[in-house]
Amino acid sequence: MTAPQENGPADPDAIKADIEATREQLSRTVDELSQRLDVPARAKEGAARAKDTAVETYRENPPVVLGAGVGLVALVGLLVWRRRTKDRRAAARAARRAAAQLAARRKAARSTGRKSTRKARRAARRTTK
Repeated sequence: MTAPQENGPADPDAIKADIEATREQLSRTVDELSQRLDVPARAKEGAARAKDTAVETYRENPPVVLGAGVGLVALVGLLVWRRRTKDRRAAARAARRAAAQLAARRKAARSTGRKSTRKARRAARRTTK
C-alpha cells in the first residue's frame, strides 16, 4: 500500500480538518474575487462615496460649494449660448450667401435680357429701313 505523505497529516480527522480549512480559504478567495468582478456593485459604491464626499464638503464649507455650483451652471449656460449663437451665425451667413447668389443670378438674367432686347430692336430697325 501507499505510505502516508510526509508533508500532510496522517490522521483521518486531521486530513478532514485540513480539507475544511482549505475549503474555507477557497471560499473566502472566491468571495473576494466575486466582489472585485461585480462592476455594478463597485459603481454603486463609488457613487455613494462621491456623494458622501460632496455632502461632507458642503457641510464643511457651504459657500464654496454653492459658488462652485453657480460657476458650473454659468459655464454650462455659456457653452449652450455659444452653441446657439454659432448655429445662428452660420444660418445667417448661409442666408446672406444665398441672397448674394440670387441677386447675382437676377442681375445676370436682367443683363442678358437687355442684350437680347437690344438685339431684337436692332434687328427690327434693320428690317424696317
